[in-house]
Amino acid sequence: MSPPMLGPLIQAFFLDYLAVQKGLRPSSVKTYRDAVRLFLLFVANDQRRALTRLTVEDLTFDRVRRFLTWLEADRHNHPRTRNHRRAVLVGFFEYLARRLPDHLAVSQQVAAIPVKRVAPPETHFLERDDITALFDRLPTKGPYALRNRVLVLFLYNTGARVQEVADLRVEHLDLETAPRVRLHGKGDKWRLCPLWPQTAVQLRQLLDARPGPADRPVFVSHLGRPLTRFGIYKIVRRLPIGTSSTTAGPRSRLSPHLFRHTSAVHLLEAGVDVNVIRAWLGHVSLETTNRYAEITARMKHAALQLCQPPVPATQTHPRNAVWRDDAALLAWLASL
Repeated sequence: MSPPMLGPLIQAFFLDYLAVQKGLRPSSVKTYRDAVRLFLLFVANDQRRALTRLTVEDLTFDRVRRFLTWLEADRHNHPRTRNHRRAVLVGFFEYLARRLPDHLAVSQQVAAIPVKRVAPPETHFLERDDITALFDRLPTKGPYALRNRVLVLFLYNTGARVQEVADLRVEHLDLETAPRVRLHGKGDKWRLCPLWPQTAVQLRQLLDARPGPADRPVFVSHLGRPLTRFGIYKIVRRLPIGTSSTTAGPRSRLSPHLFRHTSAVHLLEAGVDVNVIRAWLGHVSLETTNRYAEITARMKHAALQLCQPPVPATQTHPRNAVWRDDAALLAWLASL
């Protein structure tokens, strides 16, 4: 019996399993696609065979292991990237095992590949003075001045993910008495986020300048098309932040996600309950939100240490331990 064709299985994995059965969003499906494509190219090169001639039998545990090593050694990917590719392949091989029970042993071996331990990424954010300075520096004239200002204000107000902003449509906005927005987040989940009055006012100005149907995108490019996550990233990279704050990180780290972190930290500093912030940001686990609380606690502790008054010499602890001055105790210890 000839080995099963790989093409139909991959097609069913993406079009049916990921998109329909699991209901993943297009951006998540693309992430799976990139990882699987990279793995298949590695296998084809390792087999010295055309990509179209690969079979399921070519997808071995040894090749998965060497592929993950190759990512770090040759492509110089970060261990987090390696771990992410591994997670994608675990899901892919589990699907193959469901369709082809003979492939179960390989799937179990792939699932047993350990995740590399890596320190969590450092979380950067902007101080309140940096945010104020940023809005003071934003251009007020030009064809895209209003759009960019509203975009930055919306990112800071909502703490939304960049894909949630790219998918935002006019019908998702409620700019009446209690302004709010419905954001379509991870896991096909919707959440409500309140808007500041000034955010609502500037959103109205932006939408009034470009009327149209309710399903039109809120943020568009110069061609009138919806801004992609990459387009939003480019706009943020060009922002005239000019901050010297160490909490903002190096300029190469400026991204839409920086405003998400900033929004979370500022909400915590304002005394908002961590569970409210979790719902605000759309976190599934409270542990994800707690890292912002830890950042704030570290900052307060560091500030406390800097402000601690000097201790008078008379209040310092004695140089020698008390037992060293006890002759009876020393004599007893010597007799042991």
